Amino acid sequence: MKVMGIVGWSGSGKTSLVVEVLPILKEAGLKVSTMKHAHHRFDVDKPGKDSFRHREAGASEVLVVTSSRWVLMHESREELEPSIESLIERMTPVDLLLIEGFKTHNHPKLEIHRASEGNPLLCQDDPEIVAVASDSPLPNLRIPRLDLNNPGAIAEFILTHTGFNRS
Repeated sequence: MKVMGIVGWSGSGKTSLVVEVLPILKEAGLKVSTMKHAHHRFDVDKPGKDSFRHREAGASEVLVVTSSRWVLMHESREELEPSIESLIERMTPVDLLLIEGFKTHNHPKLEIHRASEGNPLLCQDDPEIVAVASDSPLPNLRIPRLDLNNPGAIAEFILTHTGFNRS
């Protein structure tokens, strides 16, 4: 399974880019999954639902299944956040796994950068960043700069970098 990370500062447009690029990668014939890292507590469950009640009662994991999807919720409780490697191992193998976030992990990454946000480039300190998608020119960049407003070109870069585009 090939892996490509999408990293950037909060508010840079990582999720927007993933949802624009994903259909293009699928059109290219790839089976693609995603993983997203969040820095805050979140819940996919709602108070009052049976699965929520199971978790509140102390279940370590709750698996909810319907005819159209299933979701496994694992309660970390007192555990440390799991490693990215252990999370990848839990995923069903696909052609390409897009990982949003996990910016300090060692895997190939595409940085999303908006000059208007005023944040420094992450690629200056991270050799795993293989390109920057930006909405403005970035002089003296040691890696390719892609147009953030051209998801087709970004998808093409991902296909080429991961070895799926052999044309």
